[in-house]
Amino acid sequence: MATTTLPLLLLVIVSSFQNAVVSGVGINYGTLGNNLPSPKRVAQLLQATLIDKVKIYDTNPEILQAFSNTGIDLIVAVENSHVSNISTDVAAADEWFATRVLPFIPATSITAIAVGNEYLTTTTAATKSDKDPQVDPTALVQAMQNLHAVLIARGLDRKIKVTTPHSMAVLASSFPPSSSTFATNLVPTMTSIAAFLADTGAPFMVNAYPYFAYRDNPDMVNLQYALLGNSTSNGVRDPKGYTYTNMLDAQIDAVRAAIDALGLGHRTVEIMVSESGWPSKGDTGDIAATAENAKTYNTRLIERAQSNKGTPMKPNDKVEVFVFALFNENKKEGGATERNFGIFNGDGSKVYEVDLSCKFCSNDGNGNGGGFGFGEKVSGVVRGPSVWCVAKPHADEKVLQAVLDFCCGGGGVDCREIYENGDCFEPQKLLAHASYAMNAYYQMHGRNYWNCDFKGTGLVTFSDPTYGRCRYPQQ
Repeated sequence: MATTTLPLLLLVIVSSFQNAVVSGVGINYGTLGNNLPSPKRVAQLLQATLIDKVKIYDTNPEILQAFSNTGIDLIVAVENSHVSNISTDVAAADEWFATRVLPFIPATSITAIAVGNEYLTTTTAATKSDKDPQVDPTALVQAMQNLHAVLIARGLDRKIKVTTPHSMAVLASSFPPSSSTFATNLVPTMTSIAAFLADTGAPFMVNAYPYFAYRDNPDMVNLQYALLGNSTSNGVRDPKGYTYTNMLDAQIDAVRAAIDALGLGHRTVEIMVSESGWPSKGDTGDIAATAENAKTYNTRLIERAQSNKGTPMKPNDKVEVFVFALFNENKKEGGATERNFGIFNGDGSKVYEVDLSCKFCSNDGNGNGGGFGFGEKVSGVVRGPSVWCVAKPHADEKVLQAVLDFCCGGGGVDCREIYENGDCFEPQKLLAHASYAMNAYYQMHGRNYWNCDFKGTGLVTFSDPTYGRCRYPQQ
């Protein structure tokens, strides 16, 4: 196969593009509604937006199938009611994984499994009839360890991480941020969880909502501070010298300080905001839950997620953010507030105007770039310009072989096309086979430039390397 080289001008363009790259944005996709669009429709339309990560609350097979070959990463979940069973032994965890997740990979890019949701601060996971049932914290830790053991055995532990989302209620206090610690009764469990996350490279997930802090203490909390206003006049000073211009950063650093207080030594844990949002409508008397406030908060939250900025305590540490939520869910338990966190109504109309357009996404088939709305006609949506990843012509063959082995193994690439009788088996050359596998991995992981590095052997190209019957996939 003749590998296309990249002219100098194209290298300059790619370099400029890389420097302009901003982070994608994650979103929570709940389905507790009887008026929501089909998962296939949702997946198709999200491809035309800056949303490149989606978190769901189960392993709904219709959703997993709908997001196959979209280039959008998914985080799936073990429901609270299943945590206890998975904690019993590795065999139970393997059965869950083999039934719920394995049939959909690698076509569907699943990057993490969230074990439970706010499991340590909820009582819904218990099956006893006690008036105040309590969950078993050790079951959560064991379930996480069992699932990780399953991923190791299947060679998927580098691709799929295991973690669990927490509410801010796991903290004994969150102010001042630098002095925060976990609730005393949870310290042993949180120590085990944090050590597990540090050892496996998985993020610590926290559901952080400045909205609730403001709603419950409107006389104590400045509204603009809660709405991510970033106003120094409304800033809050920490005794250790940090200045917080918005509450979300303070909440993130409170969690960070609590983790540091566990004494993990030199081991570090990345923090991910697994949920954050603001409701557009609330219960009677909830004056903060308005469409205008929701628009303001989520617009700023999306801007923050794209900025790659850290927090006062760790300014260089990027924090991944998942907005809550994609839809208003009319069958969700609780009051009106709980049912109105969505950016979209169930019929697909926007609750309020928020910009989800993607600067580098292609048009919608009608010449309209980056639009998003469930009433729009979308045809052949593709994320970004046509771009592929191939092996450099003179790359070291030992490295290329290692790259090929990784992509077709732990990397999760379906390499059947380069096996004998496959459309890309000929020419039977390492360079050709490695190029196919590298490109498939690159496309599957969202086409970030670092996904085409492969220890310096990969090359991004705008020329389609397809030949004969061998088709190189693209998003």
